[in-house]
Amino acid sequence: MFSSKLVLDDFMHGLAKRNPNESYFYQAVQEVAETIIPFINQHPEYIQERIFERMTEPDRIVSFRVCWEDDGGHIRVNRGYRVQFNNAIGPYKGGLRFSPVLTLDILKFLGFEQTFKNSLTTLPLGAGKGGADFNPKGKSDREVMRFCQSFMTELHKHIGAHTDIPAGDIGVGSREISYMFGQYKRLENEFQGVLTGKGLESGGSLIRKEATGYGTVFFTQELLKEHGKTLEGKQCVVSGSGNVALYTAQKLLHLGAYVTALSDSSGSIHVPKGITQEQLDWIIELKEKRRGRINEFAEHFHKAFHADITVWQYPCQAAFACATQNELQLEDAKTLIKNGCQLVAEGANMPTTLEATRYLRDAGLLFAPAKAANAGGVAVSGLEMSQNSMRLSWSTKELESRLHEIMCKIHTQCIEHGRMSTGKIDYVKGANIAGFKKIANAMLSYGVV
Repeated sequence: MFSSKLVLDDFMHGLAKRNPNESYFYQAVQEVAETIIPFINQHPEYIQERIFERMTEPDRIVSFRVCWEDDGGHIRVNRGYRVQFNNAIGPYKGGLRFSPVLTLDILKFLGFEQTFKNSLTTLPLGAGKGGADFNPKGKSDREVMRFCQSFMTELHKHIGAHTDIPAGDIGVGSREISYMFGQYKRLENEFQGVLTGKGLESGGSLIRKEATGYGTVFFTQELLKEHGKTLEGKQCVVSGSGNVALYTAQKLLHLGAYVTALSDSSGSIHVPKGITQEQLDWIIELKEKRRGRINEFAEHFHKAFHADITVWQYPCQAAFACATQNELQLEDAKTLIKNGCQLVAEGANMPTTLEATRYLRDAGLLFAPAKAANAGGVAVSGLEMSQNSMRLSWSTKELESRLHEIMCKIHTQCIEHGRMSTGKIDYVKGANIAGFKKIANAMLSYGVV
């Protein structure tokens, strides 16, 4: 007989036993389980069919060898992955990450998060994640091309426009996507939308690189509006200086906010009066064209650079976590509150530790969780898929309008499922339940598969 109730500790113990030494995946599931299990216990059908247990087990995991030749004629060997997590509501969809520290643990946490995020977009998208332990930094264009071609030679067997549509992620931009798409086209003799994040000339979408950052700000804008506030005039710090951070900063400036800090792995810059649009354009060119470091901005514009200070230590009213997982820790959360922060928005995937998330929520800060706030990128990827299928392209204005509409719908779902008896809104709970419910009901309808 199945238990009539799920018990959080028992569930997590079983998960840890099945997935030993996978701390990121464990953390991602724990954060969801804390809000989902009380909801599941009100619906016996989810318990009987073991929906959450099935949802925390990927459909399949593919691991493969990637051999390539560097410019010196030496053979290099890397490991590639694709985790196809859940396709209950659509084909697998999620990014490819190239990083020397990439592990299966990281990919499973990202794939699990992607399941809920894609559900929230209201688009028919399942969830997957993949990549390789390859570091594109310091490699020549020809080396990156040879690696991408070798990677796609194996990956193409497992993807397709109606099966699994990868995109970019950390270490995988339009250059890498284009190399992989070219190899896919060569191998399959088909020109189809099997990858998103492509260059415009090969069927990519306008505002794709801006989408995650813009979406984070659009969601935050709706959250503040719900609480009778606006972004205009607010001092904001943004961690990171990749696509998410840069275009979060850009949209914040468009809406009248002040961006006072940005960072990269070398340190952070602090501009108390706010970075100007001209200065931000300079940083975007630095990062996208010259692949430089943030300290070069400080030297050029005579601004403060600190190698040992994170953006969380600067006074602000709103903080945007846009770099990487677990970058905002408990002590950072305490510092933010001490310095007057009123809102934290997650632009990256799981950038806040469990302890910090609990502390911020308990303190009553407005908190925009990644599953909701970070969904803009995959939303525009879904729109790119639609454009590819219809053999057309939409304008920047139309795409931004569609993105804004999707982020508003996500916010509405969070309110619907996150409003508490006190009238306050728990956005973490709202995002988790809304994302879960759609997938769970689809899984129920298929039977035991």
